Amino acid sequence: MSAVSAPALAAQVPQRRPRVLVADDEASMRELLTIVLRREGCEVVLAEDGRQGLAVLASQPIDLVVSDLKMPGTSGVEVLRAAKRRDPTIEGLMITAYASYETAVEAMRLGACDYLTKPFDVNELRAKVRKALDRRLSRAVAPPACEETRNDDLTPLIGRSQAMLDVFKLIGTIAPTPSTVLIAGESGTGKELAARTIHLNSPRRERPFVALNCGAFTETLLESELFGHVRGAFTGADSTKKGLLEVADKGTVFLDEVGEMSPAMQVKLLRVLQERRFRRVGGTDELEADIRVIAATNRDLGRAVADGRFREDLYYRLNVISVRLLPLRERREDVPLLAQHFVVKYARQMGKPVRGLSAAALASLERHQWPGNIRELENAIERATALEQTGTIQEESLPEHVRRGGDPAFEGTGPGEHGLKTSPRLPEAGINLEAHVASIERELIAQALDRADGVKTHAAELLGMSFRSFRYYAKKYQLG
Repeated sequence: MSAVSAPALAAQVPQRRPRVLVADDEASMRELLTIVLRREGCEVVLAEDGRQGLAVLASQPIDLVVSDLKMPGTSGVEVLRAAKRRDPTIEGLMITAYASYETAVEAMRLGACDYLTKPFDVNELRAKVRKALDRRLSRAVAPPACEETRNDDLTPLIGRSQAMLDVFKLIGTIAPTPSTVLIAGESGTGKELAARTIHLNSPRRERPFVALNCGAFTETLLESELFGHVRGAFTGADSTKKGLLEVADKGTVFLDEVGEMSPAMQVKLLRVLQERRFRRVGGTDELEADIRVIAATNRDLGRAVADGRFREDLYYRLNVISVRLLPLRERREDVPLLAQHFVVKYARQMGKPVRGLSAAALASLERHQWPGNIRELENAIERATALEQTGTIQEESLPEHVRRGGDPAFEGTGPGEHGLKTSPRLPEAGINLEAHVASIERELIAQALDRADGVKTHAAELLGMSFRSFRYYAKKYQLG
């Protein structure tokens, strides 16, 4: 990721300077690391071995752990594991004299952002520390507020699965470049968050990040939103309006659901990517487009190109660098980390003393298929936190369909038409009918989108709905 200095990091987090735990049993190594880290503007806390490192973690907040892997007694691996249990966003940089593929894999599996082999170059150490603190910032601090930014309270990129480690590394590599990026993944996998993380770690991070959902507008409105319009361009255009390409000048434009663009809009976007110029609707003056474009899709654009539904030349212009986000069901080891993050988030928002999840609740979360991915998990934890009366979320507080490990359709006496169960049973304690029906709607819409590969017209047909109605409910339940 981009080389933001530690003083710059401290300026964005005014409470304190970045605090780094250095755990190493060699005094000379501790001294060297202290000198380098303090020159980077960090506060350094020293531990002579792993046991002292654990004590430090228990007593104060830490942003980055720099630890020797091999130490007498408690190893660096155990220190890192303890740090991640306390706060999954803590970064880890491991140092070892015994470089091997297995060592690297173990460190990365536990959540280390990188590792160094002794003897190492001081400049390499500084670069890796900066990257680690950059990522700590992007995962622990919300993006800067601006009126174009949607949903400032975003989930950080969290994960210890190999798939997410690969994504972290790829983002770190591509963020400083000006290249166009195409992010692919199912609805709810965090595509916009990945785009924001790329922006926050790029040279454009001080400029606007502007997001536009291409599937939420008609062709005419989408053109006006993207390019702007001049006064009198169409009925109701009472004044000249800047488009998002102008608003995002020298920043980043995120085009979500880019596969929903009409053929005419695809041509106009292609010109922007080729020439970096555009005209407002109804205007004649050409304007510069000094922007980075990041696009996202939950569709298979390669198949859409083959079927003639998406321009091949535009596809290759967008797909300069590809980032693939796997669905949650294919990286289940990330579910506990994400669930704990949401528990902390909503307990704080609601002012409730909920601190974690019971073993039974966690087992239910790990069994569930999560067709709605991270959005569905967040909704489930928000609901459970609101209902929970103890300090730990119990299985009973989770949505019924999550506890069952299936879909939220009514339990009944037997299968009815189209495979749904009929004759629903009313629980002894009663039920919130509106919320229950909403959960059924949301689950079936998510399943239809998944089965239709994200193509909304096909998903609407599967549910016997008009496209307009389907789009309304998909937006209502935040399903893309």
